[in-house]
Amino acid sequence: MTFRIVRLAWMAALLVLAGAQSAAAQTAEAVIAASTKAMGIEGLNSIKMWGSGASFQVGQNNNSEGPWPRTNLNDFNRWIDFTQPATRTSAVTWAVPVTGGAATQGAFNQFASPANTAWGQHLEIWTTPWGFLKGAQANGATLTTETFDGTDYKVLTWSPPQKSPSGQPYKVVGYIGDDNLVHWVETWVEAPLLGDLHVGTEFSNYRDLGGLKFPSTIVQSRAGSPTFEVQLLGVQANPADLAERLVAPPPPPAFGPPPGGAPQAASEQLAPGIWRIRGAYNALAVEFSDHVVLFEPGPQNEERARAIIAETKRVIPGKPIRYGVISHHHFDHTSGLPAVVAEGITIVTPEVNKAFFERAFSAPRTLAPDAIGQSGKAAVIEGFPGTERVFEDATRRFEIHVVQGLPHADGLVIGYLPKERILVYADMFNLPPADNPVPNPPVFGTQVFLANIERLGLQPERIMSIHSLNPDRLTSVADIKASLGK
Repeated sequence: MTFRIVRLAWMAALLVLAGAQSAAAQTAEAVIAASTKAMGIEGLNSIKMWGSGASFQVGQNNNSEGPWPRTNLNDFNRWIDFTQPATRTSAVTWAVPVTGGAATQGAFNQFASPANTAWGQHLEIWTTPWGFLKGAQANGATLTTETFDGTDYKVLTWSPPQKSPSGQPYKVVGYIGDDNLVHWVETWVEAPLLGDLHVGTEFSNYRDLGGLKFPSTIVQSRAGSPTFEVQLLGVQANPADLAERLVAPPPPPAFGPPPGGAPQAASEQLAPGIWRIRGAYNALAVEFSDHVVLFEPGPQNEERARAIIAETKRVIPGKPIRYGVISHHHFDHTSGLPAVVAEGITIVTPEVNKAFFERAFSAPRTLAPDAIGQSGKAAVIEGFPGTERVFEDATRRFEIHVVQGLPHADGLVIGYLPKERILVYADMFNLPPADNPVPNPPVFGTQVFLANIERLGLQPERIMSIHSLNPDRLTSVADIKASLGK
């Protein structure tokens, strides 16, 4: 059993027990000195490492209970300067686009400079085995002992100079074996939706390169699933090319909504009591006799969710927003849900997603209290069974259908208003560019979308995308068929 598996299995109990066992026979300073010597890093100020590995995209798994999706990293290189501190990582990717088609080459870049000390970036420096020991030496580490699977570990705990948004210090915990090598380092960082996100990194298969010890296998996990792994072929102490390598990479090509802030909410009436709440990510507000149902209430972030809620209340005044239906669990569509929970709105999703969201909303939120932590409200989640959920009263019928046959996300749903003949969807169809009106090969998600419309016997006249199209407009079955050459 690997240390990572044992650690994850016992994590909850150990958080309570941490510090309970004293290491009276040793001091933290002695443990740091012994490990520093064993790992051969007395004169180490910077390091270069190289090999091949993989990165995993948090929040984009195909099933909410499944692993994060993997992208292989070839020609992996990472430089770290512990004195500034700063780090730069580069690699080459080769992956099939999420919409299908031929694999394409891409670039993987990470960069953290001394000017931006956000813990979410700088933890990549201080959760390496070498960085952990240097941080422990500089930041007054404390010492305890713990036992996993019959093996004793010396446990060093320290806090970096950075403080979390709540003002609480971050914590870094490292586990050192009888061989005086660092085998596991963990920390916590604030994360949208997930609260205090556990980040654990396991180091194994150590090698000796001229007295400098390095783990040839590194696996980092977040929320219990791997997010990064690398097989190191080698390392170099104090590399001569450090200064020229520690430069910011070129900005990535623009794609999707800008990071951070929320688009200004505006609205467009599609039919009496039916409103498109506009933005880079749209929402659909549906009025019933005594309440409102929102389709996609919490995309992007809390600011966007609050803007959607406020605009819905403006255009449909005097009626509570009772239900919020999410199109699917991916984090770009759900990171604003804490604001939805704080509003007292019941979140509606297929049963396949319910357990994940229950865990996410019940996680501690001490590092950056979000709307859930600030309101103290518990999430109400309706996980509906089967493939359909219908909202209906004397005034209106709104059908929610689970899409079948789509690899992109289990439990992805579409919404249909049969009287108004309006359909709302996410992530299955984009208007093709004018110079490529019939993509070849065809977009698989679009094929699945059309097949589900036909399977369900839906007859929409207008189709609304959650992601604003280019140009921004509603679309039609004719547009979908045209993109498939039909």
